[in-house]
Amino acid sequence: MTRSSSAPEYEIYAIKYGERVGTRGTTFMGGDPHDAPLPMDYYVWALKSPEQTFVVDVGFGREEGERRGRTFLRCPTEGLAMVGIDAGDVDDVIITHMHYDHAGNLALFPNARFHIQDNELAYVTGRAMTHPRLRHSFALADVLEMVTMVYGDRVIFHDGTEEIAPGVTVHPIPGHSRGLQSLTVNTARGTVVVASDAAHYYESFEKELVFNTHEDVFKMLEGYRLLRRLVPEDSHIVPGHDPLVLARYPAAKPGLEGIVARVDVAPVG
Repeated sequence: MTRSSSAPEYEIYAIKYGERVGTRGTTFMGGDPHDAPLPMDYYVWALKSPEQTFVVDVGFGREEGERRGRTFLRCPTEGLAMVGIDAGDVDDVIITHMHYDHAGNLALFPNARFHIQDNELAYVTGRAMTHPRLRHSFALADVLEMVTMVYGDRVIFHDGTEEIAPGVTVHPIPGHSRGLQSLTVNTARGTVVVASDAAHYYESFEKELVFNTHEDVFKMLEGYRLLRRLVPEDSHIVPGHDPLVLARYPAAKPGLEGIVARVDVAPVG
């Protein structure tokens, strides 16, 4: 995909709100003989053009994060405020998938519509959730909240690849979760992929490493290849949890180093 001349150009912000340190052996399928520490950052993203703003994912809350051993640094809405976005003013939130670290703060966006793939909500309310291993990464309260949003006419469902606004397209990339969706976004440097958990780390798609939390290994591996086909080069892919995102891209403004990066511009590291 190349930059569209007719679509608006978006700024894209990666906003860190939490972190943890795991190990390579517990993160990737097959383990690692050295089992070295592997840090993980937790992000939400914001897309801003002169015409429209999207928030991508809403993160987890302090209680849920700490229950799972994650470090809660700030409410995601605080990070959004750092780039001039008031959660109460947000009209559209794209939920890439329903894992606890992506769908845990729906109520903090009282005026938003939530965009999700058909398959994802069917997955988290269906037979698959009778298996503890598959439901481990979901929080029941988040699923119930999303169903409440459906009944309140606040959910927009997508069935496959769809342009949801000029310059913003969602792409289903199952594997990690059945209804996971990534985004292609039109920017001044061309198309940028906000991969979310279709690739947790740069090395996920560079080395085709399988993340240990998955529903379908084959589809996860195929997803890495799809991500690379969506953009002119790998540097246009922004993975979902890699601390290198904040190292490779410039801070949104002075004082936000290590917290908010602009990923619509060229990497600097």
